[in-house]
Amino acid sequence: MTTSPKTSPIALEQRYGADNYHPLPVVLTRGEGVHLFDDQGRRYLDMMSAYSAVSFGHSHPVLVQALTEQAQTLAVTSRAFHTDRLGPFLETLCRMTGMARALPMNSGAEAVETAIKAARKWAYKVKRVPEGLAQILVAEGNFAGRTTTIVGFSTEAQYRDGFGPFAPGFSAVPFGDARALEAAITPHTAAFIVEPIQGEAGIIVPPAGYLKAVREICTKHNVLMICDEVQTGLGRTGRLLACEHDGVLPDGLVLGKALGGGLLPVSAFLARDDVMAQFTPGDHGSTFGGNPLAAAVGLAALQLLEREQLSRRAHEQGDYLMAQLGKLQHPAITDIRGRGLLVGVQIDPAFASAREVCERLMDEGVLTKDTHHTVVRLAPPLVIERAQIDEAVGALRRVLQAIDAKAGVRREAAAA
Repeated sequence: MTTSPKTSPIALEQRYGADNYHPLPVVLTRGEGVHLFDDQGRRYLDMMSAYSAVSFGHSHPVLVQALTEQAQTLAVTSRAFHTDRLGPFLETLCRMTGMARALPMNSGAEAVETAIKAARKWAYKVKRVPEGLAQILVAEGNFAGRTTTIVGFSTEAQYRDGFGPFAPGFSAVPFGDARALEAAITPHTAAFIVEPIQGEAGIIVPPAGYLKAVREICTKHNVLMICDEVQTGLGRTGRLLACEHDGVLPDGLVLGKALGGGLLPVSAFLARDDVMAQFTPGDHGSTFGGNPLAAAVGLAALQLLEREQLSRRAHEQGDYLMAQLGKLQHPAITDIRGRGLLVGVQIDPAFASAREVCERLMDEGVLTKDTHHTVVRLAPPLVIERAQIDEAVGALRRVLQAIDAKAGVRREAAAA
């Protein structure tokens, strides 16, 4: 049956959906490995991985099998009962990360909210901060989710506009500046929540040794160091956790996205014993958090990550991607930064917007998204091959050449 323009999927979204996204004009219907397919049957290379949620590739057969088998047995129960799936999932998660305990949730934002609650209660019950005065420090440029509490401590004006009033108790310090962090700490400071690499801000990598200095400062002042690794965790940067590049273990850890294997929303807040001990029955919960289906898929994802050594693969393929990008040497590229398979290509707006680059990449068969109008993200599934990296870089080269040609036409028209 032919779809009329008025009933096309894009038209239906525009008619009945909220205008809170600006998608590229492509309708996707299928995914396999590192590829996506549209409703016309065209194949695209996925260089975004749904912000790391699809780190294992689309429809990985091992994960699909785990999902299918569990769905046919037991999918959802309340946490009012035990299941045979949750314990093994939590044990594996804690063993791999070196954390003592884990509290499962669904989205990354929910896990960050859990971290906030844990940090505040720990501050009152353990650190003995006066009730109602606990302060949490965050980094400027942070992105931790979309709840009102979280956007309240964002430093991005658009994320806050029209959504206040916001919860008090948060202060921002410059990202990558350990001295500024220490200067901001008071006796009422409960925690510092930080992304090891800021993704939404434009793939911003802090100076070498920054997280190590943060660890030392937090220990010195009895402040919880909480790493938000929703996007950077589980192999994305070439190590299991991005904080491992500085050889540190945080007091609290937030994971999500890849934890669901690209199939389900699965997240978790992990912490040391005395932090997690602040939760007692009735304090916190989630209808779907830790359900058998999510636990089965999360466990299979963790096992696959270990078995296939995908962290090492991300390191090796990431080095190759950076090297190939470096060979482009195009004046429109002002910076290439990242770690592992989390890379940002900074585009000079004098040549083009990053959105335009992404639109042209789509025409070349490569899908990704810009951030802050100036950065093109390149964060493919960790299973990507070098030939596919070459394909993506080749497409970017052609896009930059086309932009050059367009700029030349503009210059000629202006001269005439």
